[in-house]
Amino acid sequence: MAAVPVFGGVAAAHFPVELDIHVQPRNEENFVDLDEHDRVSVVVHPSEFLNSDGKRETFDPTERDVRYRLGSRSTLDDGAGARPTDDGEVTETTTGHGDHERTTEVLTLTFPVEQMGLGRGDDTIWLYWERDASGEHGSSGTDTVSVYGGTPSSRELQELLRRWVRLWSRY
Repeated sequence: MAAVPVFGGVAAAHFPVELDIHVQPRNEENFVDLDEHDRVSVVVHPSEFLNSDGKRETFDPTERDVRYRLGSRSTLDDGAGARPTDDGEVTETTTGHGDHERTTEVLTLTFPVEQMGLGRGDDTIWLYWERDASGEHGSSGTDTVSVYGGTPSSRELQELLRRWVRLWSRY
């Protein structure tokens, strides 16, 4: 039996990266301000991937139960994370141009920021979809974000104090 690495309470291998997501779709810079944003929206696109049997599988978020968690990787691996505020909204999106233009249905979800476990300077956000109510297996997706605000870490405060002392030692 092969060993599966565990990070916190959930085995990371139980949530392979198979989802196509876009965080803050109306925000080109994908930034999350911990002091200003109460909620973050995430678009879940249909995605196609090879399953564990090597067969092509399609994930259509408009046909799946809404069992998602959003947050930092460590928060999700510990079994926590933000849950959607509702069942989401199915909308259409168009990608490509000309002959390659394609319209698909996507699921847009809204999540409360305070439950995501994000910290200032984080640059990746994770979405877990839970296959069943146990929350132990499913799929995941990631997006790049810029996280601002929030309480500074002790390291950031120490660096600020060092700068202040250096500045004042010149006088």
